[in-house]
Amino acid sequence: MSHLQLTRRRILQGAATAGVATLAPRFTAVAAMDDTLRVSSLYDLQVLDPAFHLSAPETNIADLLFHHLIVFKGSDDTSWELDGAESIEQVDDTHIAFKLKPDLKWSGDFGAVTAEDVKYSFERIIDAALESPYAGDWAALDHVEVSDELSGVIVLKEYSATLWTIPLPNNAGAIVCKKAVEALPDRKFTTEVPASSGRYVLKEWTPKQRTVLEANPNWSGDPLPFKQIVIVPIEDAAAAEIAYEAGDLDFTRITLNALALYRQDGAPAGSKILEMPSLSYVWLGMNVENPALADVRVRQAIRRAVDVQGAVDAAYFGVADRATGIVAPSLIGHRKVEPMARDVAAAKALLAEAGVSSLSLTIEVSLETEFKTIAQVVQASLAEAGIDLVINERDSGTFNTLGDRAANPNWKDVQLILNRFAMSPDPSYATEWFTPEQVGVWNWEGFNSPEFGELHVKAKAEKDPAKRAQMYERMQQLMEESGAYIFLTHERVAYIHRDTLAVGLNPAGEPMYRLFRPA
Repeated sequence: MSHLQLTRRRILQGAATAGVATLAPRFTAVAAMDDTLRVSSLYDLQVLDPAFHLSAPETNIADLLFHHLIVFKGSDDTSWELDGAESIEQVDDTHIAFKLKPDLKWSGDFGAVTAEDVKYSFERIIDAALESPYAGDWAALDHVEVSDELSGVIVLKEYSATLWTIPLPNNAGAIVCKKAVEALPDRKFTTEVPASSGRYVLKEWTPKQRTVLEANPNWSGDPLPFKQIVIVPIEDAAAAEIAYEAGDLDFTRITLNALALYRQDGAPAGSKILEMPSLSYVWLGMNVENPALADVRVRQAIRRAVDVQGAVDAAYFGVADRATGIVAPSLIGHRKVEPMARDVAAAKALLAEAGVSSLSLTIEVSLETEFKTIAQVVQASLAEAGIDLVINERDSGTFNTLGDRAANPNWKDVQLILNRFAMSPDPSYATEWFTPEQVGVWNWEGFNSPEFGELHVKAKAEKDPAKRAQMYERMQQLMEESGAYIFLTHERVAYIHRDTLAVGLNPAGEPMYRLFRPA
């Protein structure tokens, strides 16, 4: 694989090399892998509170700090297995009985994990005063009844088609310590975890450098394979590949360019390649509340002008397919439609109809290689239609709050946004973030469709999969009709790891560190 290594190093010489050194710091002393697992993540952590996570890498870390009643088995297996629960059973449409394992303990002096902690954790998410963006995950929850110290019943307002794939095994189902959280000034936390019950505890977080997890001394489950897990935030997968080649990482995500070369030449000695289809979705969004984009004809002109296939091919080297919506092909509700063809003449006509003779816009992009490539293709595409586009590259700390109106007073200045959302194996987790209630939270485009919101609620309570599928297809059609969305791809996920390491991914293709162990 010398071709891959040399090419990447030429690209990142000079000033870029200094950036790589910042993104992928070298360790002065590296422990053996039987002591320390060293991995990369796309984003640095900002919030570990399950009610307020900002990114999938934070969820991946929190999964090691907190218990859930159930968790996914991993990889393409969307079924679940017990985690903090000794048993769990859906008694009827609106009642789920559970019993906790008896030996779960909180770090510090907070004692045992109890059913009261479960009640507090789940009801906390839906507490309107907390304003958790994940309240919709538990939309069907009425309350949790505590039967005794370890047992309880989850009581729903109505049947939920998403209960076992969305809230229970994901971040909204993480169990936090009631005593510890209630003692905090605002009853929420960011990067200082008040108490942990999982396999690891947070030992160190150095912003933009590393997160260190240490084996939880209170852990009573199976022996832990690593004493420490070191997670290095590297937002450019190409830079992470260099860190892996240098021996600083045992596991990292790789670009699909690298995947294509590895498919051709094989994995480097001592390494393995892992790839799978992704449930995540990548799209180009437009802020409808920005004055330049308020006219739907302008947004539709942009949609007609962008060379979507060219952008996907350039960024993913023919490995990823073009998307027809936000629901991946393996899920119900996937749209089997022909994507809109590019038509620059039609784009110019729409701009003329809207009375726009000159248009200059900006696009917000994270630092990932693929996204920067897509932005460059979009820039060239729009230029052919007479639209000037400036590319704003943002680090994760800035990018993840661009459209959050509570965090960014300049949200209306945001125009085009190139974005990716992680997924769970149910279409409701795709549509959740584009409801009217999410405008200004995760719905950065300002797409405000009452019909979309009503269908989202109905689909989550619908038992007939065929009817659910029709609802999700209609919701994606509404998004397209708004002109605020250009669906790009569901990507593929690809990783490289030492052949002495066994790894596991969740159904969305994110690493499940609890499954990692020496091979």
